[in-house]
Amino acid sequence: MAMHSTAQALLEAHLNFLDQEFQQTTTIQFEFQQFYTWFGQQTLADLWSLNAIQDLAIQQVLHTPASAFLIEQIAHHIAEALNHPLNENTTIEQVIPVHTIDRIAKYVSSKSAHRKRLIQRLANNPAYAQMLSQIIQQAVQDYMDNSFVAKKVPGVSSFMKMGKAALERATDTNLDDALKVYLEKNISKLSQLSERVINQQFTDDRLYHMQANFWHKIKLLPIKVLRDYIEVNDLPNTVAMGHEIWDFIRQTPYLEQQVRDGVAKWYERNQTRRFHDILLDLNISSELIEKELTALLCPVVQTMISQGYLRTRAKHYLEKFYASAEVEHILAP
Repeated sequence: MAMHSTAQALLEAHLNFLDQEFQQTTTIQFEFQQFYTWFGQQTLADLWSLNAIQDLAIQQVLHTPASAFLIEQIAHHIAEALNHPLNENTTIEQVIPVHTIDRIAKYVSSKSAHRKRLIQRLANNPAYAQMLSQIIQQAVQDYMDNSFVAKKVPGVSSFMKMGKAALERATDTNLDDALKVYLEKNISKLSQLSERVINQQFTDDRLYHMQANFWHKIKLLPIKVLRDYIEVNDLPNTVAMGHEIWDFIRQTPYLEQQVRDGVAKWYERNQTRRFHDILLDLNISSELIEKELTALLCPVVQTMISQGYLRTRAKHYLEKFYASAEVEHILAP
């Protein structure tokens, strides 16, 4: 059905009016602020259900894999940060507050009960016991072969070797093997002794001063020293390996249940709160909307108008309206 000539004229006038109105920055600012005011008054439960948020989080966080391009970009950004020219002359103390370091040192050193449990688990670990046994055995062997006395006093080295040989003949066993057997039988006692010695060394006061001394040694170092511990050329591989771990975990029922329960707890605490207050938790305030976000939005809307996008979309719906039977009836003679 052909559009009434008056309706056609009204359609063009309507489109021109929208173009003119939204070309003005004040109009965009006003409408955006009005929307924020309305949106801010709504509560979480007014607009979204718990299931909808849970499903979105599960779909976007867990069921959607990260793209290869994103993984590549993460590696690039880390490399660029490590190689940044500012790292040459910026010291560690310029980016890490000393008061925070001191608080961390006091906190860590005060956790004596946790520390003792950790040391106990370490000292009683079979891998630690084996390492301790090997260190003792190697130390004894090195002492017999390279001790200061054996090197400086003539004849002592030969005497120690003769003593070792005589002992091995008398016991009909290799000294190294005998020492190994002894250590294996007594490793439990040695581990307990090691635990006591470590606890004596890592008292609250000593641990605090150890951390403080470490801070004073590194605080004046430039940030570029991080490159000594992070291989920049290997970042594509290390980031990819980190992603492999995440890619596996995200598909486990364990993490899905954790996300569902976490969202449920968050929803329970916030469902009656207004979006204005929830957005404030993210430092999004009406002042930010007015001064910053609106400034970002205005060029977008103005570009939409200059490229004809807004007019095209508005025309798509307004043509239906002005060609409708209702408008035809209103304009009919």
